[in-house]
Amino acid sequence: MTTTTFDPITSPYRCPVTATMQFLGGKWKIIILWAISNQVKRFGELQRAIPGITKKMLTAELRALEHDGFISRTVYPVVPPKVEYNITALGETLRPVLGALGEWGQIYALPLQDKKQSTEKTEVTV
Repeated sequence: MTTTTFDPITSPYRCPVTATMQFLGGKWKIIILWAISNQVKRFGELQRAIPGITKKMLTAELRALEHDGFISRTVYPVVPPKVEYNITALGETLRPVLGALGEWGQIYALPLQDKKQSTEKTEVTV
C-alpha cells in the first residue's frame, strides 16, 4: 500500500482550506449564508440586510450558492412573484463555522474595527 503525503504547497487544490474557499470565497457568500441562516429569506430582505451589495452581485452569488447546494430557492406561484431562499442540509453543516466567525468577529474584529476608526479620526483631526 502506498501512502501519499499531503503538501499544500505543491498540491494547493488538495488543501482543504483552498478547496473550501473555492466554494465560499469572495466578499459576499459567507455574509449571504449568515443572513439566510438567520431567517432572512427574501431577495429584498437580503439586500437590506447586506448594505453595499448590488442587485446584480446578490443575484450572481445566490445562483452560485444554489448551484453548489448550500441554499435552495423556492418560487411561489403568486402575483407579485415570491421567492424564498433557505439553507440546505449541506449549508447547515456550515452553521458552526458561521457561528465561530461571528463569535470571533464579536470578540476581535469589531474592537479592531473600532480602534482603526478611532485612529483614523485622530489622524484627521491632528
